[in-house]
Amino acid sequence: MNGYLLLIIAIIGEVFGSSMLKASNGFKKILPTFGIVIGYAVAFYMLSLSLKAIPLGTAYAIWAGLGTALTALVGIIIYKRRLQQ
Repeated sequence: MNGYLLLIIAIIGEVFGSSMLKASNGFKKILPTFGIVIGYAVAFYMLSLSLKAIPLGTAYAIWAGLGTALTALVGIIIYKRRLQQ
């Protein structure tokens, strides 16, 4: 499978897992807690596979940039957060 496709799947998993952190209410809600574990497991497994085809620095830069931007969008869209000025 294409390294960049694996990286995109990893980023989606990480954004999902990070988004579930708020929903888990400090790991008190079981379903979102499972979402965290599954999201991060998928994320790191797919990231490890993507590193077979993509240099670490490139993969991490894409991971960090897109992950941060998408997590901010989830906060705005789903959790109704506002951007701070």
